[in-house]
Amino acid sequence: MKADSFLAAVKGKLIVSCQALEDEPLHGAAVMAKMALAAKIGGAAAIRANGPADIGAIKQMVDLPVIGLYKQGGSGVYITPTFAAAAEIAEAGADIIALDCTDRPRPDGASVCELIERIQRELRLPAFADVSTLAEAQSAAAAGVAMAAPTLSGYTEDSAAQAGPDFDLLARMIDALTVPVIAEGRIHSPAQARRALELGAWAVVVGSAITRPRTITARFVQALTDV
Repeated sequence: MKADSFLAAVKGKLIVSCQALEDEPLHGAAVMAKMALAAKIGGAAAIRANGPADIGAIKQMVDLPVIGLYKQGGSGVYITPTFAAAAEIAEAGADIIALDCTDRPRPDGASVCELIERIQRELRLPAFADVSTLAEAQSAAAAGVAMAAPTLSGYTEDSAAQAGPDFDLLARMIDALTVPVIAEGRIHSPAQARRALELGAWAVVVGSAITRPRTITARFVQALTDV
């Protein structure tokens, strides 16, 4: 899928991240495919999904564009850390390749620029930059990514942890970048999603607040505990 076609399809709309890690009860490609179908029925414009198995199952279940990523390793750069990981999810049917575009070292020693260039040249797919700082976003945009999101803000040493969305970084990215900026990261409510669009986000990704019952339940339990 061409970047322009994807961006036109999702502008001003909701992208649902359908992911469940191995320690979660809903882990499994069949379950994630049904989650994607539920998201589509609810009005989602696209899906974000992790790993070849889930991506393949989702592509068979729904006809929405899929932002693919591949989480590998337990720390450091783990969102599509290598070209091999990108190639696997491309083969599974991902329309867009999401990858960690922070400045941290990668397992194979490749640079962000090298990885983006190979994704474009060899896989012929657009790249989606997950970043934690404005500088990382600017570097990724200069390297040729089609879109960027503050997905990793609060999860790296270069960004402060916070409970909710990093609206400050989102706004600065929107102001500074020439590529579309997609809001992603700890968006827990429709009001927060709406605020992201009002700030100028191209689209909004919501994951845990929709597709992870364990996390949703824990948030309610914590709120009751704090009373």
